[in-house]
Amino acid sequence: MAKNLVIVESPTKARSISKMLGRNYKVMATIGHLRDLPKSKFGVDIENNFEPQYIKVRGKAKTINELKKQADKADKVYLATDPDREGEAISWHLQYLLGLDPDEKNRVEFHEITKENVKEAIKSPRKIDQNLVDAQQARRVMDRIVGYKLSPLLWKRVKSGLSAGRVQSVALKLIVDRQKEIDDFIPEEYWSITAHHKYKGLRFDSEFYGRPNKRMKISNESGANKVLEKIDKDKFEIVEVKKTKKRRKPNKPYTTSTLQQDASNRLGFSTKYTMQLAQQLFEGIDLGGEGSVGLITYMRTDANRISQEIVDESLAYIKEKYGKDYASKGNTYGAKKKGSQDAHEAIRPTSIRRVPIEIRDYLTDQQYKLYKLIWERVVQSQMTDYQYQSTKLVLDNQGLIFNANGKITIFEGFYALSPNKENENILPEVEKSEVFGAEKIDKDQHFTKPPARYTEASLVKTLEEYGIGRPSTYSATINQIISRNYVELEGRSIYPTDLGKTVNQFLQENFDDFINIEFTASMEDKLDHIADGKSYWKDDLGSFYESFNKDMVEVKKDDKDYKVKDKILDEKCPKCGRNLAIKHGRNGKFVGCTGFPDCDYTRSIVKSTGIKCPKCNEGEIIEKVTKRGKRFYGCSTYPKCDFALWDPPTGETCPKCGSLLVHKKNRSTDEIKCSNCDYVKEKRR
Repeated sequence: MAKNLVIVESPTKARSISKMLGRNYKVMATIGHLRDLPKSKFGVDIENNFEPQYIKVRGKAKTINELKKQADKADKVYLATDPDREGEAISWHLQYLLGLDPDEKNRVEFHEITKENVKEAIKSPRKIDQNLVDAQQARRVMDRIVGYKLSPLLWKRVKSGLSAGRVQSVALKLIVDRQKEIDDFIPEEYWSITAHHKYKGLRFDSEFYGRPNKRMKISNESGANKVLEKIDKDKFEIVEVKKTKKRRKPNKPYTTSTLQQDASNRLGFSTKYTMQLAQQLFEGIDLGGEGSVGLITYMRTDANRISQEIVDESLAYIKEKYGKDYASKGNTYGAKKKGSQDAHEAIRPTSIRRVPIEIRDYLTDQQYKLYKLIWERVVQSQMTDYQYQSTKLVLDNQGLIFNANGKITIFEGFYALSPNKENENILPEVEKSEVFGAEKIDKDQHFTKPPARYTEASLVKTLEEYGIGRPSTYSATINQIISRNYVELEGRSIYPTDLGKTVNQFLQENFDDFINIEFTASMEDKLDHIADGKSYWKDDLGSFYESFNKDMVEVKKDDKDYKVKDKILDEKCPKCGRNLAIKHGRNGKFVGCTGFPDCDYTRSIVKSTGIKCPKCNEGEIIEKVTKRGKRFYGCSTYPKCDFALWDPPTGETCPKCGSLLVHKKNRSTDEIKCSNCDYVKEKRR
């Protein structure tokens, strides 16, 4: 019989750890929270100093009873939930449910699921950190107050079934504000002039700058023509040659937010999916003969630091694979950044020796991509700088200045591991006073562009920069505003729906004192102070509630109508004969009967692209929305035909393979490319 009981949250983690600890340990999983605030009522006693009214989570009685039974038998109980505030609180609740001594050292943290780490952690249990628990309780109670007090107001004044949250409402505000910037943007015309040269066997371009030491803006075609009239295409004289050696340092190891950003930008993963994959890599992957082992460290962190052990492993690998010139002196990135909780290391491989390609067969395609991203980031962080020479040529033509910029690699450094995708631009070796011509000179019209809509990656970056929420909560925050139909995805871009704009208007007009960037960021600082033992959590809740409640009292006096109106259609319901209307639901707009709830007729709104399905040649491609709110394009005859695309088709076919071309747009590029092969018809930056 096992003498020791170890309790974790996940069954997968429980299986991995059980094999590492052996038969003297029984490892069980809570499968999430066992004790929490009730769902059916407010659950916070405001009059009794914000005392939470915790209850056992419905459906968890069997799990609790089995854990209690095993805990009573065990000589020692170890509480090994996740190593963060949430995990600390779950262990605290477990301690209460199992009747364990609050002063007993029974809390252990597994920052990586490897045999060495697990066994070492078991040797060093500690008491539960009440400060971390109180910080989690403060966040939980604060979010409960906002959610349960604001949501009924939204139901009454805007639309039933809505919700508001302390962090999600600020995220929505950012998205709505950005959309307003885009809507209000007035494009400005400008022109560029480019000279195309061939000199000393090399082709290169130079761009019109203006007069010496003064940039000239060309705002119309007339101005561009005046410049062209002054240019002698055969007389470009070199007036300055500037060569500069430059370096680029490798990026630091991943934090939660930078991993989410890179996985979105480079792999196309949502923040939610990235965290799901990272959880799998952390909890353990069966590597055959090696057994089940965690491949990465804990994935919720805002620190960049890594252990000296992993630095040494990385340096040894780099020297073996690439040579000593590619290995840096080693950097643990140990300096704590401002506002960082710094409870864990950065996200890193548990061993550099588990090279991605060598364990490829044990991973799914998506697990492999994410693990490779994490592994390469850490190894590159220990490599030498990328070195290159930047060359600038300044050319004079009749007193008009043109600039040509070039770049050549001197030493690839960390790019040896993952090649630099930036193109080199080689310029000819020239001296001052040399004169040569241009084969042709082009003028091009441009218009300034509005700021880009947020993507999941750029929204995460902005939230972190402002200190709003925590990296571990960003995925849930974004998922919440998508699932509530406050925002929608168009490709990777996030834009607010009419419902989202209305909800934001209501919140900003009535609760702008605390639904704003500054207040939300300051509350994160207060939660950090609680975690550090610098303030008492109920005192901070008291000051928050006093301000919040004043706004609640004022808004209840107001009777302004924010209701989202259904658009009545000139079409009758086929079931009851009443008018149909465009209604707003959790998953977007739909057509429904105005006689609801007496009549329940509904149908989805179909947006056709007018393009015939290339797979079945029967249906046409229509715009659809996944359950998660993500837009895609599929055949109208589904499930008979399962043809689908993530990007909007243009209707044109690829000259290489015959597949449909799609319009792919993100923050940095706008291109028309093949949905199947590498053909690119048009690309703009």
